[in-house]
Amino acid sequence: MSSVVDPALAQILASSKSAPHLPQRVKTNHAGATWAQTFKYRPELYIQPESLEEIEALVNAARQCGRRVVTTGSTHSPSTLTCTSSWLVNLDKYNRILSHDQASGVVTMQSGIRLYQLSAELAKLGLAMPNLGSINSQSIAGAISTGTHGSSLQHGLLSEDIQSLRITLGDGSSKFCSPTENKELFRATLISLGALGIITEITFRAVPAYDLHWRQSIDRDVKMFNRWTEDLWTHAHYVRVWWFPYTRRAVVWSAQDTEEPLREPKYSWYDGSLGYYVYHNLLYLAQFLPRTLPWVEWFVFGMQYGFKDGTVTEAVQHSDKALLMNCLYSQFVNEAPEALRRLSSWLNHLTPEDPDYVPHNIPFSAEGLYVHAPVEVRVSDTSNPALDSNRRVTRPYLDITARDEATLYLNATLYRPYHADPPCRARYYEAFEWLMNDLGGRPHWAKNFDAGGADIERMYGDDLRQWRRVRDQADPDGVFVGAWHRDTVLGNGVKLPNEELELARERLWGGGLGYTGTTTGQLKALEAAASQE
Repeated sequence: MSSVVDPALAQILASSKSAPHLPQRVKTNHAGATWAQTFKYRPELYIQPESLEEIEALVNAARQCGRRVVTTGSTHSPSTLTCTSSWLVNLDKYNRILSHDQASGVVTMQSGIRLYQLSAELAKLGLAMPNLGSINSQSIAGAISTGTHGSSLQHGLLSEDIQSLRITLGDGSSKFCSPTENKELFRATLISLGALGIITEITFRAVPAYDLHWRQSIDRDVKMFNRWTEDLWTHAHYVRVWWFPYTRRAVVWSAQDTEEPLREPKYSWYDGSLGYYVYHNLLYLAQFLPRTLPWVEWFVFGMQYGFKDGTVTEAVQHSDKALLMNCLYSQFVNEAPEALRRLSSWLNHLTPEDPDYVPHNIPFSAEGLYVHAPVEVRVSDTSNPALDSNRRVTRPYLDITARDEATLYLNATLYRPYHADPPCRARYYEAFEWLMNDLGGRPHWAKNFDAGGADIERMYGDDLRQWRRVRDQADPDGVFVGAWHRDTVLGNGVKLPNEELELARERLWGGGLGYTGTTTGQLKALEAAASQE
């Protein structure tokens, strides 16, 4: 492990009597990147603390040095949210279960634990997560901070089961918060976007371990649409839909609790490495021949799910396995029957003579545009009256879900074969976001979106202002603030002493953008030094 180059930083990091090992946790040659390789960056310091004392010491040192602190886990967010040229903190070594109560299912853990690790530890205790998203590589803190959700009308966000949190604030002190203690800090921290501090401890209510019998059926999308207002989302505990616009087909996946013996799905050779590389390389070739994409999607869909309508796959698996979706390819993801029908009319150039036509009203041309599939559709319901009253009252300030009804999520996926952006990206997402705004939607914080500060201000109003107020109290120097926060949620204002400013984005050979930033304090110091020369 390399030593810290800057003697001043080394002295401050080593000065804490409560964290004498902190300098050993520091690297200076780390290369950071988002999971999708959309952005790459080189932090000044990369730190993996192993105790609360070390976390508090490094935050205090960063504040004194005029540096920003970014906390990251799997870096699944494809935006610049976790990019930094300052200090990058990874909590993979701060990941232990601290306590549990078998009777109530209440478990307290260090915040760096990944969801797959948490599921494994809970299984040893005869417990399980009540709900999961499609992937489990994120840390529990990252999943909470960006509003991760599952796919069930019986659940809302993953954070609905959080009992309390401990967070280290901008001055290096740590506070507990819950629905009854520091309630406003709790509401702001549940979706913090990493801008309030470092979540260090989480108390969570698990449920007794359970198995799921899942069923996946493939058919024409019109059957899925016709079922939408009947029992599509209520016929099982968990429901997900994947819609394929070119083939006009849909995959409906549903799962219900069961006590049946475990039964793995029928093996398919295509689900292994061969299928992965076939699809990956076909997508790469389509970068140069976009017109082949409808054929590629037809072929891959058939190989993966079956060419025949009515094909059904079933299995019985533990919940932590059944609820996951294999996310093999680096990708962008951007977050109603009306929406899908309008998108289909636009992408497929439908005319009023076509029986599936609806006016799309999208003010951008789809001429020559060919996109990847599928569009993933999921639901949750934070307004569920069965939820504990405290959790309904203390919903996050930046909650993306509807207050009084179920929430529908649409994820328009574009893959990045060999980390190359598809030619359709800009126009497809421009149209998709226009359509989502037209339908009153909000972007998912963990996804890639172009909505700016004015859009977010309109969407969240007083809730956003309350979140800013709590954030400013928790971190007045901007130790946890970056350019993404300023552009998206913080609005105009005086730049904070430790706030990181974006200096440049540079197109890199091999794909992705190189990110470079500096903090307000560093910039002022450089300007002062230059003026004295």
